[in-house]
Parts: sequence; C-alpha cells; structure tokens
Amino acid sequence: MGWWGSWDLNPGSPAPQAGILDQARRLPHMTVQLPKSDVTKETYKSSNPVQRPSYEPKILNTLLKLRSLGKTESTLRFVSDRLKYLSKFVDLDDPETVNIFIANKKCSEAYKETLVKAYSYYARFNNIQYVKPSFHVERKLPKIPTKDQIEKIIANSSRKYSTIFKILLDTGIMPYELSRIKLEDIDIEKGVITVRGFKGHTSRIFKLKDETVAMLKEYLRRYGSSKQLFPSSLYMCKMWRKFKKKTAMKLQDPSLLTIRLYDLRHFYATMLYYRTKDILLVKQQLGHRKIETTMIYTQLVNFSEDEYYSATARNVQEAQKLIESGFEYVTTFDRIMLFRKRK
Repeated sequence: MGWWGSWDLNPGSPAPQAGILDQARRLPHMTVQLPKSDVTKETYKSSNPVQRPSYEPKILNTLLKLRSLGKTESTLRFVSDRLKYLSKFVDLDDPETVNIFIANKKCSEAYKETLVKAYSYYARFNNIQYVKPSFHVERKLPKIPTKDQIEKIIANSSRKYSTIFKILLDTGIMPYELSRIKLEDIDIEKGVITVRGFKGHTSRIFKLKDETVAMLKEYLRRYGSSKQLFPSSLYMCKMWRKFKKKTAMKLQDPSLLTIRLYDLRHFYATMLYYRTKDILLVKQQLGHRKIETTMIYTQLVNFSEDEYYSATARNVQEAQKLIESGFEYVTTFDRIMLFRKRK
C-alpha cells in the first residue's frame, strides 16, 4: 500500500479512472468531530459528528491531472496530504470557507501557504473559481553542517547508501535529480556524470572525486543492471534519516539529528562560494535559473578559525596531496606552506 492509501494512481486498462474511483468507494466514510471554531459552526450548524461528503474522487482527479503534467511523487504526496487534511474540517467545494479556515488556523505562515498551494490545484482541476490569499513567509537561512558531521553519517551508512550520499555531497545535486540518472549518463572512465535538471533547473556535468568514482564503480557492478539505477528521492531521504539516527545514537551526538539530506546541497553550495567567491559559478552548478535564488549562499560564509583543520607542506609533492584532500593554501612561513580545510 502506497502513501495514497488504497488508491491506485497507476491502474491498468481498460478503465483506469473507473478502477480508481471504485477503490475510493470502498474506503470508509469520513466521520469527524468538528473543531470548535466560528467557521465550522456557521457552516455546518452543529458541533456533533456529521457525515461528510466524499471528496476522494475529486482529490484523485487532482492527483491524476498533476501526474499527467509530470509532477513528482513527492509533489503528489504533498498535495494529497494537504487536501485530506482540509477535507476533515471544511467543504472543499466552498473556496471561501477554505480560505477562512486557513486564515484562522494557528500555524506558521509557511504552512498556510502550503495549504493554499494544494487547494489551488484542487480548485483548478475541479472547475472551482478560487482567489488565492497571500501570506508573508520569511525565508530562513539554512543551517550548514560541518563536513565532519556529514562524513560521520556517511561512514556509518551501508555501502550502497554511502555511495549515494557521497555523490550528493560531491555534486550538490538534488536527490530527485540523482534518482533520474541512467547508466548512459555516467562516464566511469572519466569520472563524469551528466545531470538532467528538473523544476526549472538546467542540466549540467560534474567531475567526481577519485574516491567517489571508486565507490561508484563498485555500485555499478552490483546495481548497474537494475531497471532504476538509483532509488527514489523519498527512499533516499528515508534511509538518510535511518543512518543519521543510528550514527547519533552510536556516537551520542544529538546534533546529527538536525541534519537533513538536502543540507548536503547547502553545504556544497556554501563551500563552492567560499572557495571561489564566484556566485555565477555557484548558480551554474546548482542549476538555478535566477541569481536571486543563489544569493542566499553569500550570507552563509562566515566561518571562525576554530572550524578548520590545519596542515603543512615542505615541498610540491606534499602540497599536491593536501590540495587533493581538500585543503586550501593559506600562506608560506619560514619556507613551510600552510594549508587549512573546514571541519
């Protein structure tokens, strides 16, 4: 059973829509206790449990239309969850009541915006005139984990997922972008992968580190014949949560629990800007179409001296090894080259 419950979003022929609706009819009717708010009292005239009309067919119609437009599974899950939530409290066919309920709900402006976004899809695909309210959402700066924290989680992951997480760390691509990579997108001899952008992101090419290439070769030997080379983004996130929890318990370090899989992308972008101070390069590597989206990373580069490892080199060979390990040159003192790398 998928996240949509017993609804089949990909039924067989000959009558897909009929098959979906037949499954929806077999679902138990929704009986809910109305919340004690003026909106629901005025609308339903009762505080007793009432029989709700069934919105499943219209919600399913919305999800099918979104899927036909190429929306991702995570988007379908998001819309389904929000619409199911709203249907417990308000009449989905009455947009004014929906807006009043959302406006009066005690939650963040960001969450209200997600409810509005989901309902706007419902209204659009079920021919309901809807005027979207607007909410002022203040974008929070992401918290950037240290490389040491990320590497601890990767080190305690399975061989399969340590490879996946390492690719995400080296490239800064989104988990969904990795899930779409096919065998023909990988040139293992050159250590290069081609990433096809989505959600408006541009396509781009990445050169992997030698360590990651070696891990990827083993990954392809084991899973190269699979129909889908990499797991879905949802499953990657699920496994990241599993391994970070395992690592946090093993190392008794609760700070690891705050690190999301998407933070690997933030880490990559922040460090790339720190090393190059080239915001256009960061924009290109992230696949952003608007420079405004990328500018957030200029606010995140503010590292203190105690966040670095230091190293020295006495000749070119030692310096080369340090640079290949991620260290950056700082200065030369008494004929000794000084290097540093963020923890």
